[in-house]
Amino acid sequence: MPEKISFTPHLIDTHCLIDVRTPLEFEEDHIPGAYNVPLLSNEERAEVGTIHKQVGPAEARIKGLELTCSRFHDMVGQVISLSAGKPIVVYCWRGGLRSLSVATLVEMCGTPAQQLAGGYKNFRAHVIDYFERCDFISPLIVMHGMTGTGKTEFINGLDTLSWATIDLEGVACHRGSAFGALGLEQDFTQKHFETTLWNAFRQLPAGRPIILEGESQRIGKYSLPGNLYQKMAESCKIWCHASIETRIRRLSVEYARPEYKEEMREALERIKKKLGGTRYAELKNSIEEWDVNAVARGLIEGYYDKMYYKHRPWIPDLELELEDLGTAKIELEKFLAAWA
Repeated sequence: MPEKISFTPHLIDTHCLIDVRTPLEFEEDHIPGAYNVPLLSNEERAEVGTIHKQVGPAEARIKGLELTCSRFHDMVGQVISLSAGKPIVVYCWRGGLRSLSVATLVEMCGTPAQQLAGGYKNFRAHVIDYFERCDFISPLIVMHGMTGTGKTEFINGLDTLSWATIDLEGVACHRGSAFGALGLEQDFTQKHFETTLWNAFRQLPAGRPIILEGESQRIGKYSLPGNLYQKMAESCKIWCHASIETRIRRLSVEYARPEYKEEMREALERIKKKLGGTRYAELKNSIEEWDVNAVARGLIEGYYDKMYYKHRPWIPDLELELEDLGTAKIELEKFLAAWA
């Protein structure tokens, strides 16, 4: 009988995690780094589930055996090959028959295997609890500022060997603004967003303040999990500045791809009412003429600066100029040295 072990984050780095749930379950979310070796296909699981509900568990198990027994040889070979010598841990939805069956088969063929107690459900509870507590290894440094100031570019330009950074927009695949989806797709689930974000925090080096960008409660279609938004609101805040010409230039660089044109039209339609007829018509014309600088200027002056940070009921711990990102890095280093 395979040994049952509880989930701990170090398993991701030290073990080969085998997810035997269906491809659909795996796609919805999974433990980072896990391999999907499904015991049942999506359709087969639905069929077995129907039998379990309408006839009974014994008949469902017999049907499951009928559907899968011809694949046992190939599955075991795949699991052993994927493990590449690492200890094997098999999991399913909640540590039931699917993971027990595959782990047992692997062991019967001479390779040790363990079963994850509680399965994916237990891992999911771990992620939820992590963001409910927000008990991070280091304090958060949250960078705020108007659209186009270069906050994301600055954060992503910091050396990850020396800094601890989280790119919330990168994890969410959205820039967090009305035109933030250009060239990006949020084609995964809220659960997977939370897992990816948890894994990003998990991998941060200890002992360094965590630099991240101030965001609203939602980034595109995803919500910040648990109490993260509140934790960020309570953390050290930096207000970033840049001249309007610099902001226009930086925003233009993001937008200046002809393949974005149709997406820009669609994004403009979504904010039409907030813009008003005159501003909407001007921006629409600029898009059609592909005057990206005019689009950037119109959005900054007529939308972004009016919609975002209208009310800022807090005093920043640092005002940081992002005209020159190298100089800004030096200033941030000085601030953090004194702040710590």
